[in-house]
Amino acid sequence: MRSFFGAVTVAATLAAAPSGAAAVFQAPTTRAPNIVVFLVDDLGWQDIQLPLHAETTAFNRRYRTPNLVRLAARGMTFTDAYAAAPVCTPTRVALLTGRSPASTHVTNWTQRRDQDTSAPFPLLLPPEWNMNGASPDPRTPHAFSGPLLPKILREAGYRTIHAGKAHWGAVGTPGADPHALGFDVNIGGSAAGQPGSYLGRKNYSSGKPGEEFRDVPGLDAYHGTDTFLTEALTIEANRAVDEAVGRGHPFFLHFAQYAVHTPIETDERFVARYREAGLPPREAAYASLIEGVDKSLGDVVENLRRLGVLENTIIIFGSDNGGLAAHSRAGDPHTQNAPLRSGKGAAYEGGIRVPLVIAWPGHTRPGSSNRAPTITDDLFPTLLDVARVPNAASYTRGTVGRDLVPALGGRATLPADRPLVWHYPHFWGTAGPGIEPFSAIRSGPWKLIFFYAGRRYELYDLKADIGETTNLAETSVAVAARLSRLLRSALSDAGAQMPIDPTTRQPVALPPVAGTRAASGERGQRGGD
Repeated sequence: MRSFFGAVTVAATLAAAPSGAAAVFQAPTTRAPNIVVFLVDDLGWQDIQLPLHAETTAFNRRYRTPNLVRLAARGMTFTDAYAAAPVCTPTRVALLTGRSPASTHVTNWTQRRDQDTSAPFPLLLPPEWNMNGASPDPRTPHAFSGPLLPKILREAGYRTIHAGKAHWGAVGTPGADPHALGFDVNIGGSAAGQPGSYLGRKNYSSGKPGEEFRDVPGLDAYHGTDTFLTEALTIEANRAVDEAVGRGHPFFLHFAQYAVHTPIETDERFVARYREAGLPPREAAYASLIEGVDKSLGDVVENLRRLGVLENTIIIFGSDNGGLAAHSRAGDPHTQNAPLRSGKGAAYEGGIRVPLVIAWPGHTRPGSSNRAPTITDDLFPTLLDVARVPNAASYTRGTVGRDLVPALGGRATLPADRPLVWHYPHFWGTAGPGIEPFSAIRSGPWKLIFFYAGRRYELYDLKADIGETTNLAETSVAVAARLSRLLRSALSDAGAQMPIDPTTRQPVALPPVAGTRAASGERGQRGGD
């Protein structure tokens, strides 16, 4: 397919990318903008061709994502963007609600009704969290009910379309059905966190007893064919957009590809180049999944251009958590997100830092970049602003996300030192660096992590040490103390649930102020706070 943006190289994109937007742009139309959120599953910060670090890395050179590069050439690239959590469901719920996982109590990934998916951890138990995810019915136990983005946009006149992975609610709960959450159209979404298979000839099913809930629904027309799941979802998403435009409706397309989540199956359309490059079979398959997702992005944008609505559509490209690195990959584990440390499930940057590109013609300065830290929670108020939702403030009351629209248009800058907070009181299940119950905060270049096991702090200067190799908690005591106070306050304000002490069966205390006796690992600090 011919590029819809013309020939644009990575080098050209970066050459046109100032450190911040320097001019104010005006919207080219008064019609309600269309919205596309293109969310990739488990896509790491380095899983793209577009450089987000000080220099192009080996991983940037490995993967081929030309359509994302072209999108960045039209829009703004956020180099320091973060997912709300190191795993999927909490981030996805944060996008739909504007509320942090600490606030919604949806702090881990969901699966079956009333089932705790936390892996056993020797020193701590998880809290009684909202293991059923998000629900439109406040009577659903162990679920968060509140204003939801698709419902709000539908009430504002939008045609709301979901395609791909949903994973907002557990099997057997109302939140498992995207229709119940406010989507007019659901293409392939359910309670499943991964597909049974990406292969049409396998009917997108693993075929294993007990895993039927992972069978991707609604794609029977592609069963028995060679159509890869990524492509089938793209075809159907574009058809739904065609219908919305034909009806004259502004639309909200939430397109959440199942890729690049496991099972890592080969997309034969793109794998040849990676095999020829000598990549191990598993890594060649992984790279083919990435390129397939990029091709999907390009097809969506080309369809918008064909329909004549591209110039009135904001496109947001992102990921739900850091890249997979603990298992299912070739090579040494926990290295697949370098220069970041560790990966999915971890407190370190590899678990939470993600790509983010936003393109909105007439608003984003072409080829610009923004180094201010952002987080998933920001997208909710941003999209309410984009859609000109009446009384938007009533939906954002009590949330901490920032509206990015002024920054996109150069009318304001995001404060580089505003606190971003993470709360993951669970063990994901695969041992590795930073994969344990934690809370963390970033402000400016500083990142402070509190690990609940052993009640210990780690402090890193991300500007000087993006790989989080040198713990400065004992030497930069004043910084650690300041950030720990901010972290305590944020967790308290959110009503965050603490892990449970298995001996007392009581929640452990909030993270103490760093540098005090309470921060030295004294067991007496466990219990209510």
